Amino acid sequence: MASAMVLEGIYTPLITPFDADGAVDYDALAELVERLIGAGVHGLISGGSTGENYAETVEERLEIARFIADRNKGRLPVIVGTGAMRTPDSIALATGAREMGADAILLATPPYSVPTEAENAANALEIDRAAGLPVILYNYPGRMGVSMGREFLDIVSASKNLIGIKESSGDVNRIHTLACDYPHIPLSCGMDDQALEFFAWGARSWICAGSNFLPEEHVALYRACAVEGDFTKGRKIMTAMMPLMGVLEQGGKFIQCVKHGVEAAGLRAGPVRPPLQGLNADEKAELEGVIATLRATVAAIR
Repeated sequence: MASAMVLEGIYTPLITPFDADGAVDYDALAELVERLIGAGVHGLISGGSTGENYAETVEERLEIARFIADRNKGRLPVIVGTGAMRTPDSIALATGAREMGADAILLATPPYSVPTEAENAANALEIDRAAGLPVILYNYPGRMGVSMGREFLDIVSASKNLIGIKESSGDVNRIHTLACDYPHIPLSCGMDDQALEFFAWGARSWICAGSNFLPEEHVALYRACAVEGDFTKGRKIMTAMMPLMGVLEQGGKFIQCVKHGVEAAGLRAGPVRPPLQGLNADEKAELEGVIATLRATVAAIR
């Protein structure tokens, strides 16, 4: 059984900075790692969808994860995403995570194949065995095509490695189901505009792409709700953050917005890989305005 790890705080699924030719910009990635650690986030996630894992080879993903782990130097937990269309690829990522000394894996449903609950559970347990590490389930039916439902959860609960589930369905009733019927699987916020609801229902962590460029503000919401239990303050912070949630999802350009947010914060993010394309000038200006207002508003909340 893997050693215990507690999901607590803000976990950033790192973008992957690219140069103009589409190669990984490791200098920029190193700067981002240092920025996030200095800002007080609680963990780093490599190889999530925010990192454009779908546009990278398994070898690239492992190289990126090893680089993040090496730069981190044990200061924060490092979690490696194992989501892939092919089970052998997920197993290779899980095995690589174990070999590099990662602290946990983020385990998603394979996209496009639309497995049954039982098939998905068997797949998850196979990846779990390959890693031998703490496991965070990742429920994102909007991208994967199916949900991690009751049958799936009942089967995978046999694993002693589960330390949480990143719930990204957007269905608030899933929060209720998980909190009430699966309290042994800690709840982690994976739907940014529902962060307040997640914390109200006992979540102790938030896996949030926006923390790539607004880490302090995301930590502030976590601290208000999960540490201080001050939901009046939490509502004020969340109210300030809601316009950002709307802009991040504009036209489905989530990753493009996150990468531009990093650029607006003074770091290099570079372009997105095909098939995605970058933001236009108006979209960039709108995002920058929302970020500036959010920063000023949260800074004024005491």
